[in-house]
Amino acid sequence: MLSVAVAPWQRPPVILRNADVPHYAASTMKIAVLAAVHRSGLDPDREIPVVNAFPSAVGGSYAHSRADDGDPEPWELLGRTAPLGWLADRMVSHSSNLASSLCLAEVGPAAVAEVWRRAGASAASGSPRGIEDAPARAAGLTNHVTAHDLLRLLTSLEPEVLARLEHNAHRVDLAAGLPPGTRLASKNGWITGVRHGAAVVHPHDAPPYALAVCYTGPLANGQDTGDPAARLLAGISSRVWACRHRLAPHDA
Repeated sequence: MLSVAVAPWQRPPVILRNADVPHYAASTMKIAVLAAVHRSGLDPDREIPVVNAFPSAVGGSYAHSRADDGDPEPWELLGRTAPLGWLADRMVSHSSNLASSLCLAEVGPAAVAEVWRRAGASAASGSPRGIEDAPARAAGLTNHVTAHDLLRLLTSLEPEVLARLEHNAHRVDLAAGLPPGTRLASKNGWITGVRHGAAVVHPHDAPPYALAVCYTGPLANGQDTGDPAARLLAGISSRVWACRHRLAPHDA
């Protein structure tokens, strides 16, 4: 299933293709966690104990696998502390799963649910559990997202949150379809069978636009790079870029 949503920035969508079909959210759920951290009012310099044990959404606890986390730096601080703002940055810049759960534990799932509500997301989207909350997953509690709701979520974000998303180091899928050096605020997510990307793109010669693409299917091999599904998303991003001058309404 391929879902696409495109909109001129802060304007209604101009392209919606299977945009309300739910997909497993993967790491795109970290956008909502980031917004919840920002809106919590917590001091970004607050030192957070770096642990690897978290309360499950269905009771009990869960832990992360270091081997399955693509960002080694938070793991180097295990048993020590790290600033909340730094953890929030690693959660989106290097898609750290450990940092994600540490941030989620600080703000709580209700604050993340409120982010989705304020964005006007449909009932199909939400992140009720941590990204590797195995007990909740076994109980059928799953993070879902639609391409349309990712667009709504991006539109609802404060400039400071979008600025953090500009630090995304994974310049694959949507970013790979853009000319080098193009400014964008983005978050992607991938596991075997899933590849998603959501971004606000700032062309140098046209108004900004938002793009969300969700793919669920056999092309997604779960790799950060060398993923055929990532190339699919890059191709879609390239085609939208080619139409960038025609996306904005005439009165923009």
